[in-house]
Amino acid sequence: MRKGIKTTIKYATGILLLLIVVLMGGVCYLYFSADMLTPAYTPTASAEKVLRTDSLRQYGDNYLRHSQSGLWELKIKGNAFQRGEAIGKLSPDLLYYQEKVFVDQIREIIPSESYLKFLRFFIVLFNRELGKNVAEEFRDEIYGISLSCTHEYDFIGTPYERQLNYHSAHDLGHAMQDYMLVGCSSFATWGTQSADSSLLIGRNFDFYVGDAFAHNKLVSFYEPEQGYKFASVGWPGMIGVLSGMNETGLTVTINAAKSAVPTGSATPISILTREILQYASTIEEAYAIAQKRQTFVSESILIGSAKDGKAAIIEKSPEKTVLFAGEEKDRIICTNHYQSEAFSKDERNMENIRTSDSPYRFARLKELINEKLPIDVTKAASILRNHKGLQNTDLGLANEMAINQFIAHHSVIFQPERRIMWVSTSPWQCGKYVAYDLNKIFSDSIDFLREISEPEQTIPADTFMEQPEFKQLLTYKKLTPLLLKKIRRKEKVEDSVLKRYEASNPSLYFVYEVLGDYYEAIRQPQQAVGYWKKALNRPIPKLQEKERIQQKIQKQS
Repeated sequence: MRKGIKTTIKYATGILLLLIVVLMGGVCYLYFSADMLTPAYTPTASAEKVLRTDSLRQYGDNYLRHSQSGLWELKIKGNAFQRGEAIGKLSPDLLYYQEKVFVDQIREIIPSESYLKFLRFFIVLFNRELGKNVAEEFRDEIYGISLSCTHEYDFIGTPYERQLNYHSAHDLGHAMQDYMLVGCSSFATWGTQSADSSLLIGRNFDFYVGDAFAHNKLVSFYEPEQGYKFASVGWPGMIGVLSGMNETGLTVTINAAKSAVPTGSATPISILTREILQYASTIEEAYAIAQKRQTFVSESILIGSAKDGKAAIIEKSPEKTVLFAGEEKDRIICTNHYQSEAFSKDERNMENIRTSDSPYRFARLKELINEKLPIDVTKAASILRNHKGLQNTDLGLANEMAINQFIAHHSVIFQPERRIMWVSTSPWQCGKYVAYDLNKIFSDSIDFLREISEPEQTIPADTFMEQPEFKQLLTYKKLTPLLLKKIRRKEKVEDSVLKRYEASNPSLYFVYEVLGDYYEAIRQPQQAVGYWKKALNRPIPKLQEKERIQQKIQKQS
């Protein structure tokens, strides 16, 4: 009997080992067969050099200038590889800074080098088909840029592989973490809702990977050999489009929606929107391009069109693509949930509406637009800067329920029919909005050796920055990471610092959650519960955040 049991165990162990070997073999095959389709270009053997002054860099017919506004402005021409190579030669220091900030942020979250190597292994497996899902033109441009990137981070991948992967970081981040890194708000008005009846679009791109990541905001002006000339707002190395307008007056902005955890890569959203901006001139043309591409996360893409004289939303998930024209006359609003009938019974969308702050921001945008009708550029900026809740409720500063969460990478206003765009300057959308006239920029009537914006059309900085409350916001922003670090280390903090922190943002729930976490860390549970209860009495953006605080209280009961 015992001999039979031993034999059975022996065979079972053998089969298990065989399965492990087969599984590991399969994983290794997938890993080593991953192909990012690295382009086979040789760097241009050109005598052309980068000419530099304090604020300007020139490489052939390509320019990079640091505006007095603080924005970087890039003008780029040529075929895909030439464009990428020129971007790289003009901005190696900016590319290094951007990558360092990004990798340092990852290291802050994942300090273990061994786990970072595992993460690299996972990313290679996940994105093994990424090259096939990015059009050759865009791969060539990314490759050209990568030739000027550092080799310091080759443990993550080659410069080309890294730059390609970074274009899917937006998608992977909001799908895997589900903390809405890109909880953006946008709207469009036209006809009776706009002051001059023309199409007007405003958007906040609330993508936050730390203030340092947004330090070098880049406004790019592309003159590609194929397709339309276009302008977009992003950061060095980003060739995808987050917010942009082309020479025909077509605009593109993206708003994340709730996604399932993806099982493999497809076309990154920003690459899809780049294709739309470069090759579409109407809403229908944009929709046709969106239908052709498979994406691995859900996104709402707000399309404005001067030719159509209106805006619409492309609601795209990995399973379907829907064109939503809006339910109200001469306006459309977009936050982070789907609105079309086609997604009305979608379980993820229904859960998102029930549990997130997206419907609240949608209602607030509607309220603000109604209050300020008809909308002009100045009113659009005031809407995008608004940090109060419905009926001007005090939400606390930096609450995700607000239109202005004080985390925006950038904020943009478009007037497509005039081909003018306004781009915010730091901090967030509080600085002045700088105006660019694409008619002039793309007709080459503007000298890139000098300032290229339209100073007479600048929207002044927000007067809120002159208020004592703004200084309190800066104190809150400074002390929050300090306290979180102390909590992780279970270290004590001076009472004066704790009082200053509470006074810096007394209406925000998160202040009281952090203080509760601090007292828990130093083993004072009664005080911890007291602060958590205070947090529950403030407006909380998401159901899961409220439940998280309730669970902390229950744990101490």
